[in-house]
Amino acid sequence: MPIATLKLYHSPSSPNSRRVRAFLDEKNLPIPLVAIDLAAKEQFSQAYRAINPRSVVPTLVIDDGTAIGEVPAIWRFIEESYPEPPLLGSNPKEKALITMWERRMELEGFAAVMEAVRNAVPGLKGRALAGPHAYEQIPALAERSRQRVQDFYVDLNARLSAVPFVAGAFSAADITAAVTVDFATKAIDMPIPVALTALRRWHEKVSARPGMAA
Repeated sequence: MPIATLKLYHSPSSPNSRRVRAFLDEKNLPIPLVAIDLAAKEQFSQAYRAINPRSVVPTLVIDDGTAIGEVPAIWRFIEESYPEPPLLGSNPKEKALITMWERRMELEGFAAVMEAVRNAVPGLKGRALAGPHAYEQIPALAERSRQRVQDFYVDLNARLSAVPFVAGAFSAADITAAVTVDFATKAIDMPIPVALTALRRWHEKVSARPGMAA
């Protein structure tokens, strides 16, 4: 499928958009980008809701007009269409392990940071959950989420004390984990603790990859 027939709707400030951009960059796929201004609430416009009714980014629109939302679904389409280099695994065992570890990075790390941000940032009042519906913030969830991020760091450090990358070899799991660390550092002032040396070494190594600048 020609790259020019695809279009990625994204936001430069969106961590989920960054996960997809890093994935594309690792595969050297310069898919055309269309920026959605989240600060101006462009995601709630009638034009964008016609593309993604959930009013979230990113969304990949393919050659026949089909719109694919959600990061794992976009990754799957790209991986199946452009399999090299593989970032979701090359055989059943690799695919299962990468899916497992990426899921853990998302649930235990990324989701915890997002919960902390959405339940504390004044500008997200009434928008505690992403999507088309309004939900009020719960400050106690933000406090709990900070503990979840601390635990995520400790658990990931233990994992990376035994393996060079989250799922063994570099994969989509590392993209989600690295974006999570950067998100936590910037959005809730929770960088990697100095004592977690394995996690810090891994983060330096992954951050040096060209794709992580996407």
